Amino acid sequence: MDTDALTAGVLRELRATRPYPALSLTMPTHRTAPDNAQDPVRLRNLVAEAGHRLDADPRVSRETAAAIRAELDRAVDEVDPRRALDSLVVLATADEHQVWQLPRTAPERVVLSDSYLTRNLVAAKAQARPYWALTVAADHATLWNGTDGGIEVRETGGFPLTAPKEPPNPQREERIGDTPSTFTDEDTRNFFRTVDEKLRALLAADPRPLYVMGLPPALSLLDDVGESAKAAVGRVAKGAPADLPPAEVLKELRPALEEGARQATADVGRRLDNARSAHTFAGGLDEVWAAVREGRVGLIAVEEHFQTTVRVTDGHLEPVPEGTTAAEDPEIREDIVDELIEAALDGGADVVFVEDDSLAGHGRIAAALRF
Repeated sequence: MDTDALTAGVLRELRATRPYPALSLTMPTHRTAPDNAQDPVRLRNLVAEAGHRLDADPRVSRETAAAIRAELDRAVDEVDPRRALDSLVVLATADEHQVWQLPRTAPERVVLSDSYLTRNLVAAKAQARPYWALTVAADHATLWNGTDGGIEVRETGGFPLTAPKEPPNPQREERIGDTPSTFTDEDTRNFFRTVDEKLRALLAADPRPLYVMGLPPALSLLDDVGESAKAAVGRVAKGAPADLPPAEVLKELRPALEEGARQATADVGRRLDNARSAHTFAGGLDEVWAAVREGRVGLIAVEEHFQTTVRVTDGHLEPVPEGTTAAEDPEIREDIVDELIEAALDGGADVVFVEDDSLAGHGRIAAALRF
């Protein structure tokens, strides 16, 4: 699976407490040759390490260890090297396994706990900048799942929707005129009310920036019958036939997406500037980490490719030499940025990824504090 599948509901399920041990395996991967030739070897080595850890743990019975190893073997068989991105996450218990391929790097780790390790999934999801796009016409509505990597139809939340067809009624047409407007027809209005209801439920379950696309009368009617589309960050007044291919949808949305990105970047800059003026600004990993732990962060801006390894000492983060791993010291955090992002999102903060070097003067990461 990839981060598109990581909805709020899926994340809650992944974080649920499980009978010990819930095994999490993470490792960096490579998208192209020749570097990707090493990935299967590293995966086999990590699976072997996981087996040794299970066998050496007095809390794990032989039967449980064997069952988890069997699930790991099934997971390895499912890994598709043709879909490799920047990291691989394998989750397994005695009766299930999941494989996630992520567009964000993760350290090489094997973790045994009573819940799955989700910080790398959460950070990759945030970095992908997911959004919803709704294409709507008088007789159909299609939901599109968009990320920085592309766009695809998403069959979820009742979408795609098609208006029910009724046989022609000459007497009805005579009452309302020979050429009635489709978008003033009560059946069409009812269909758009259904679209609004489904969209509102979807945004409540999986909130993301929303873009809408359709003819001007369609967009106007959607606003008229409900509230869900009024919060759209971008609108494209363009016809949207039911068979519109993904590449064409993305082409039409591109100007709105670029404007949305510009507005988001400008908003981040304003919020950080206001925080500096109000003395509610934190800069650098250690300051931001402390503020996140205290629940004070309203916004975090982090550079796209900022990753670092630190040691936690007396509640503070200290840099360590490159190449240091958690296997050498339990206080080492190889994925501290992802851990911080997950904690911030859990605390209700906004997390925004910005261009590399744009926060060079603030240690690659900055925050606007609530207080």
